[in-house]
Amino acid sequence: MHYTVRIFHSEDVSDAERAGAAQRFRTALEASLGDAGLVMPVYHAYLRLLQAHGDHARPWDLAPAEQLLADQWEAAELAATQAAFGAERYMGDAHFELESPQHDD
Repeated sequence: MHYTVRIFHSEDVSDAERAGAAQRFRTALEASLGDAGLVMPVYHAYLRLLQAHGDHARPWDLAPAEQLLADQWEAAELAATQAAFGAERYMGDAHFELESPQHDD
């Protein structure tokens, strides 16, 4: 499944720096999850969990498979964020967005 990574940052960064951060983010995310084809399905499943349980304090009341998915996404997101922005760097307003192409079925 194809997807794009968009990096947003409050500081002045060049397009090349932003593209490099997006590529590092993507590479680390895929390595952590094991395959590029897993990124969007796992991300969307995590977003559904977040929508269902986000208003409640952690830990969420999840089935073991849901907890495993949440843990895997959070670990992958952390690894990708550290790869893109640096492990010791304060991110400030920096964040990412994942988008998958829309298909007209």
